[in-house]
Amino acid sequence: MEQFVVSARKYRPVDFEDVVGQQAITQTLLNAIRSNHLAQALLFTGPRGVGKTTCARILAKKINTTENTQVDEDFAFNIFELDAASNNSVDDIRSLTDQVRIPPQSGKYKVYIIDEVHMLSQSAFNAFLKTLEEPPKHAVFILATTEKHKILPTILSRCQIFDFKRITIQDIKEHLAHIAKIEGIETEEEALHIIAQKADGALRDALSTFDRVVTFCGKKLTRKAVAENLNVLDYDAYFQATESILTGNVPKLLNLYNEILSKGFEGLHFVSGLAAHFRDLMVSKNKDTQSLIETGEQVREQYIRQSSQCTGSFLIYALDLANQCSIDYKNSSHQRLLVELLLLKLASAHQQVEEKKNPEPELIHTESKPIKPQQNLEYKDLNKLDSNEIEESTTPLEPIKLPDIPKKERISALSIKSLQVQKNLAAKTTATLIDTSIKPQDTFTEEMLQTCWKEFADAKQRKGEHIIASILNCNKPLANGNVISFEFPNISMKNDFANCKSDLQNFLTEKLNNHYLQFKLTVSESVEQKIAYTTEDKLERLIEKNENLKLLINTLKLDI
Repeated sequence: MEQFVVSARKYRPVDFEDVVGQQAITQTLLNAIRSNHLAQALLFTGPRGVGKTTCARILAKKINTTENTQVDEDFAFNIFELDAASNNSVDDIRSLTDQVRIPPQSGKYKVYIIDEVHMLSQSAFNAFLKTLEEPPKHAVFILATTEKHKILPTILSRCQIFDFKRITIQDIKEHLAHIAKIEGIETEEEALHIIAQKADGALRDALSTFDRVVTFCGKKLTRKAVAENLNVLDYDAYFQATESILTGNVPKLLNLYNEILSKGFEGLHFVSGLAAHFRDLMVSKNKDTQSLIETGEQVREQYIRQSSQCTGSFLIYALDLANQCSIDYKNSSHQRLLVELLLLKLASAHQQVEEKKNPEPELIHTESKPIKPQQNLEYKDLNKLDSNEIEESTTPLEPIKLPDIPKKERISALSIKSLQVQKNLAAKTTATLIDTSIKPQDTFTEEMLQTCWKEFADAKQRKGEHIIASILNCNKPLANGNVISFEFPNISMKNDFANCKSDLQNFLTEKLNNHYLQFKLTVSESVEQKIAYTTEDKLERLIEKNENLKLLINTLKLDI
């Protein structure tokens, strides 16, 4: 039996024209070879499976190829590959630098490809620096890595850097279709799209996945079979969920989510996919953004058709809810309940999102009828309802608008107590209007002000706030109409006064019956006393008070 060769090796590019999705880099390398502008130290960086090592091998062969070179010659003696993940010591690098000195036996260049170069130790990097900066004329170094940030800046500055990008879904899909045609495999466009999407920009992963699904499906790849084999949620699941949301069909929506869980999918995976589905619906509403949907034409038409059934404001609201649910998912003690509550909110919000920016779930209670779920239904009450009652929720009902009463006092609008609540609210509103429109402004004398001021300072003293009390007593307030002037000896006392300013103003407002009091606070530097901090300052202060002290120090020859 012939040995099976995986597609990643079987269809590995042998020329720059065969490399997928890196046209800018391959063209630059070709031009560098043709114009003889190729650097001797190159760094290929980018995600896994995008063609870094492949391009390094192609380049190594290209620069040794001449007009007289045979087609099957591979220059194996000129190309050295080193895996830095397992050969990352100083001795490995020294062994490599010793080989660099020897010129090639055939061809023009010796090419050293160091894969996963970020795995080298710092001492190995340092041992490599001099050789990398001034290599022999016959040596070319190609470094490849997936983590450029782990490489020393001194290494980066000595290399010409090429950043490989993730391969687009369209490029991967076209390459898979080309391989499928060569292998005689019949494929659906959406099946290849699922494989390309699953690869996340890595062509090697896409080829490995392609081999796997071909083994499962045989010579015909269908979207359903590929989705089943790769254990991914098909587009149909999200289209059905959105249809149930738009029609308010709660039972069908919950049963669909239960079926998804029974297939082994996590709730977070479903929520993330649903958010991505809402995003695609939103960009489908405008012709200018429809190109952002990375799907086949058939699925794109489905998106456009379904997007016409929902408003843009609803989609924004749905995206916000789904995003918040994904944030809360890991910390939730009941994750299934969290996702089901999300679905119920979405189902109830479609009809009301234009009227309310933040619709809140409500239940209407009556005495003559059992509890009926409205469009906004709390999940905690869902298990109290039988199946007949749930079916009635699919028919939109007019929401009953309650009076604008604060939530703490919200009660039934058809009770005697509600009338009393409304009466109390009216009285409070009237009192507030009177209070804000008419404020007393009694006149007062300076003596009255100083008496109240002293009373406040004494109260602070009794409470143990001695600093505030001393600040208030350091000077006397002056009155000029409604303006109270007060002068501080220094700026620090003025700053400390700010701690009691509000309480003092409220106290004086009540005592003087005047709601229009204002403070005018100033600092008089001339009043500020000089404080003695050092020993010399304290001695000078004492001498100022008693000149005989200086005579005593001189007589006794004291050293202060």
